[in-house]
Amino acid sequence: MKLAAETSPSLLERCHELAATEAALREGGGPDGLARQHKLGRLFARERLAALLDDPDDFLELGLWAAHGLYPAWGQFAAAGVITGIGRVSGHPCMLIANDATVKAGAFVPMTCKKVLRAQRIAFENNLPLIYLVDSAGVFLPMQDEIFPDEDDFGRIFRNNAVLSAAAIPQYAAIMGNCVAGGAYLPVLCDKILMTEGSGLYLAGPTLVKAAIGQETDSETLGGATMHAEISGTVDFKEKDDPACLARLKELLALLPAEPATPASAATEPEFHASRLYELVSLDGRKEYDARDLLRCLVDAGTLNEYKTDYGQSIVCAYARLGGHPVGLVANQRTRVQSPATGLQMPGVIYADSADKAARFIMDCNQTRLPLIFFQDVSGFMVGKDAEHSGIIRSGAKMVNALSNSTVPKITVIVGGSYGAGHYAMCGKAFDPRFIFAWPNARYAVMGGTQAADTVFHILSRGAKDRPAEELAALRERVKNDYVEQTDIRYGAARGWVDAIIPPHDTRQILLTALALSARPSPRAHFHTGVLQV
Repeated sequence: MKLAAETSPSLLERCHELAATEAALREGGGPDGLARQHKLGRLFARERLAALLDDPDDFLELGLWAAHGLYPAWGQFAAAGVITGIGRVSGHPCMLIANDATVKAGAFVPMTCKKVLRAQRIAFENNLPLIYLVDSAGVFLPMQDEIFPDEDDFGRIFRNNAVLSAAAIPQYAAIMGNCVAGGAYLPVLCDKILMTEGSGLYLAGPTLVKAAIGQETDSETLGGATMHAEISGTVDFKEKDDPACLARLKELLALLPAEPATPASAATEPEFHASRLYELVSLDGRKEYDARDLLRCLVDAGTLNEYKTDYGQSIVCAYARLGGHPVGLVANQRTRVQSPATGLQMPGVIYADSADKAARFIMDCNQTRLPLIFFQDVSGFMVGKDAEHSGIIRSGAKMVNALSNSTVPKITVIVGGSYGAGHYAMCGKAFDPRFIFAWPNARYAVMGGTQAADTVFHILSRGAKDRPAEELAALRERVKNDYVEQTDIRYGAARGWVDAIIPPHDTRQILLTALALSARPSPRAHFHTGVLQV
């Protein structure tokens, strides 16, 4: 989408800055790694995806920032060495998971596991077929203690393979390089297995086999495509090379039942152009704006119907259509509004009456099966004597209860700050949003930077009262800088806290894609809550 010239340069500059870094991340291991793949007669992971997808430009990539800057001792692990995202193959929307062998031979670091697990979770929730393009050396041994043993580590991937299969979600594995050690279980737990000539599938390679049992063998005899196709019977299709394997995958996907038509009401363009978003929201988060104006940049014009307009005004709840899809919207209000119940309100703060309203709205959307979209720009719940007397804890618990037991699709967009329990109540990662996106200006942490830095400094300086004033000032500055760095959305994206950082002007299109995927049948239960404090 072309943006109007009057958009704010600061937020646009941040978008351009992140886009440049993302372009570098998509290069994986760089030219040398690409050359190695081609020398082996194999395609680069993104070349494989481009050949497989109906339209590579429509690929919704997830977790691109994973592992960014996390493992300096071992060099860069671009995108955690695995590409995940959603695209159409032979007309069917699929979750694709492709190892990038140019990044440390596709070995798994902790964030690789976390990224694959998130992709499997999204596929399960949205009933998406999975395609694994396997080309991995297995666990990155120097970090095996952080990858191997726990419930959310490497083994969970294989457990999920079995659960997805039991849920009748198709899984396809194409072995297009190395597939060794524990990682060998992934393709064998899938419905259909393809393997290219020259690839290897075995629990232990020739060197390890000799060390373990003294047996000498070569890769092809031990676990090559011909052996598994003719002797072990493990693979279903032996393919000559990557292009032949990808062509076969497309043919197999084409055999799936036709996608059911999901007619939506006629869509209209939003009332405000997307460029208005850059006028409303500032890079530093200090600018106040009306959440209704933000919503009017995204939803179909004339469809915004606000719920309890005059009550609980620090949260805006509304019904609307987005690209013809009916949705429920929950957004933090970023203007100062006067309420009979609370008096003057602070921007982005959740008050008791607003939490009560949001809880009731979430329950109502579940009653009518409306997907929920949360727009987070929240400072947290209100604190202080008046807030406690109003029952803020009880009201917040009510909102969290309704959210936790919600079974309709939930999508979260962090458009500004996301602090404290407000992050939870507005459908943070812990509350199972189908997708969670963030704008480049987004920040989140347990509290705001100034307050947190002061608190941490107070703790660290307790035993340093006799230090020179200059040294204490330097300590305070270092604590503040560290905290500011940790609230930057790139820090969170590197750790998998969000699925993608998206430019504001692409938000509507990305939400349309997410809504279309969320409309697919899901194995979730019907909505009901436990005890609610009235």
